[in-house]
Amino acid sequence: MQAVNPRAVGIERPARRGAVSLAGIAKQFGTTSVLRGIGLDIRAGEFITILGPSGCGKSTLLRIIAGLEPQSAGTVSIDGASMDGLPPDRRDIAMVFQSYALYPHLTVAENIAVPLRMRRMTRLQRLPGAGVMPGVRRITGSIGDAVHAVAATLRLESLLDRKPAQLSGGQKQRVALARAMVRQPKAFLMDEPLSNLDAELRVHMRAEIAQLHRQLGATFIYVTHDQAEAMTMSDRVAVILEGELRQIASPGELYRDPDHLRVAQFVGTPRINVLAAVEMAAGIDVLGIPVGRRSGLPVGSKLQAAIRPERLAVTGENSSLSGQVVYRENLGSDLFLHVALDGASTPVIVRCDSSALDSTEIGTAVRVAVPAEHLLLFDMEGRRIARDG
Repeated sequence: MQAVNPRAVGIERPARRGAVSLAGIAKQFGTTSVLRGIGLDIRAGEFITILGPSGCGKSTLLRIIAGLEPQSAGTVSIDGASMDGLPPDRRDIAMVFQSYALYPHLTVAENIAVPLRMRRMTRLQRLPGAGVMPGVRRITGSIGDAVHAVAATLRLESLLDRKPAQLSGGQKQRVALARAMVRQPKAFLMDEPLSNLDAELRVHMRAEIAQLHRQLGATFIYVTHDQAEAMTMSDRVAVILEGELRQIASPGELYRDPDHLRVAQFVGTPRINVLAAVEMAAGIDVLGIPVGRRSGLPVGSKLQAAIRPERLAVTGENSSLSGQVVYRENLGSDLFLHVALDGASTPVIVRCDSSALDSTEIGTAVRVAVPAEHLLLFDMEGRRIARDG
């Protein structure tokens, strides 16, 4: 998307507003607890992604912020003012849905104009033929100016007379974004907006949404189960698992320094490797091999040692773990070797350069080095330990 100066097309960059605070948010449907005490402070102008698997409660949390769903407990505040009990139209936020939610009988321009018509015109002024009423022409003109301004920002000028059925998936998504942008809300709430797009278009729209955030400087709260979206667009990522906020951090910190094994396993592709370990008198033992590091737990304590695929290496050193290649994934630039290590319950994945393809056939015996400095240690309940190694 070509960079556009919002002021140059009549869209004012909003003042820093849209700080959202969640305190003790809980939600129950009957006896089923969907959200459990969510506490989260979102800074004004921040792009934050709520990341989690399907059914974890992330969309429910977004609907609570929007006012579409009442919470069972806790409070929602925007810019320090409580939103509890307020309907969506009084919260000054805009929501972009997965399904686009465009009116099929209206043109692109008319769809974008809907929020402004609802706010700036009375019911009588919105009736057909009301253009002769005093003031209607002026209001209609100001709405048209705003529609053309936001259309220029999102490159929709040539599509304003089309109906939604005449648009591609990416164009429909841009129209939904334009409709949210046109009234300059305090915050944008996006509920898996790219899920209906193909893989190539998702990559393109990720870049467009991230650039749009930089242009507007508004608060973006984005919900997804796709970690690629979360890691590439966000200032911070809040990971929700089974209704609980497990960790909130920058994408880099979330990947390098997860608080819990379940977070480590959810973030990262391919999935992080987990090996059985035990604290010995001489240090940690991983599958019978000492790695020269301590966990701080008593001797004999069982551990879970996790390590990213790119941190493992196929080597000829005798001090490494022995195993056999059982599967290969050739991605062109990278080669993922699935290695069944002696004593391990499941194969580990080793990320290699594609040049290793010829020397690592399925069934090849290999040795895998496990650098101690890259191990992430967790206790048997999944809690992170020994951060300082």
